[in-house]
Amino acid sequence: MRAGVEWMERQQVPLYLAALVAGAGIGLLIPGVAAPAELAINPVLGMLLYATFLGVPFAKMGLAFRDWRFLTTILVINFVAVPVVVFLLSRIVAHDQVLLIGVLFVLLTPCVDYVIVFTGIAGGAKDRLLAAAPLLMLAQMLLLPLYLWLFVGSEFVQAVDLAPFVDAFLLLIALPLAAAALTQFAAAHIRAGRIVQDVLLGAMVPLMMLTLAVVVASQITGVGQKLPALLLAIPVYVLFAAVMVPIGAVAGRIARLDVPGRRAIVFSGVTRNSLVVLPLVLALPTAFNLAPLVVVTQALVELMIMVVFVRLIPRLLPTPARNHAATTMPLHSRAHIREP
Repeated sequence: MRAGVEWMERQQVPLYLAALVAGAGIGLLIPGVAAPAELAINPVLGMLLYATFLGVPFAKMGLAFRDWRFLTTILVINFVAVPVVVFLLSRIVAHDQVLLIGVLFVLLTPCVDYVIVFTGIAGGAKDRLLAAAPLLMLAQMLLLPLYLWLFVGSEFVQAVDLAPFVDAFLLLIALPLAAAALTQFAAAHIRAGRIVQDVLLGAMVPLMMLTLAVVVASQITGVGQKLPALLLAIPVYVLFAAVMVPIGAVAGRIARLDVPGRRAIVFSGVTRNSLVVLPLVLALPTAFNLAPLVVVTQALVELMIMVVFVRLIPRLLPTPARNHAATTMPLHSRAHIREP
């Protein structure tokens, strides 16, 4: 089994591309799969995050919370730099309020779930990113209405229900996190716990493939039907990712973070909270019925970007030679190594 896990970790980028293609093919060939696939997104994502959290050494989480430079940098990137970038880029779709609303919702909210997975794959500080997740979630719940009020107006803000944010936090962050902590505790005391932990850590790549395929299969038909109206949003998403990479890298260097910390800052700045924001946008008035597809389009574009970034970011932010051996080890081994 170990040989199979190591092979999947070496081949994860082509495997993720295959999952994206498979999801698109299934969604287009069997349109009826969209509804059940959409229902499966949260359970599959929750299982992926459960496995991801298992690879984080909880004993070291206190150190991550005390890393004030990392926490300050990630807050400044996501709630100072990102809104400026989003406001400027959103002028491309400002003439269409529905497109504008969708773009603002998804780009103003930093990801708190699968960004941890991609950061870990790229050798970033996923433990520190996990420690920052509750803070990022709380901050976006408080600040999203303010940014929407500034960029759109007060009347629209009154139509937004933030309850889905709370539900998403409980189901996608708190529950998998508690389950992972309990599993780690069991693994330290009983053999069955160790077996469960090893199996799930070895299943990271298949779980990510399943998540990518399910998300794409659930939404590809709807996106395809409205593609002409959504095309204008695609360059906004691509430009956003391209702009946030150097901003995140420079911010990490200014804060004098180590390489894993800089990579985590870049991924946090680029990756958005599309799966968590989607229920919020679905709750908007019927006049904004295209907005959910605007959000889903960002998710599809971002997933393809992430497949590239897990290889690109380590090259843009290389590990010093003396630490190279540690960062090139398999993920299940690397999770137990203390970052410099």
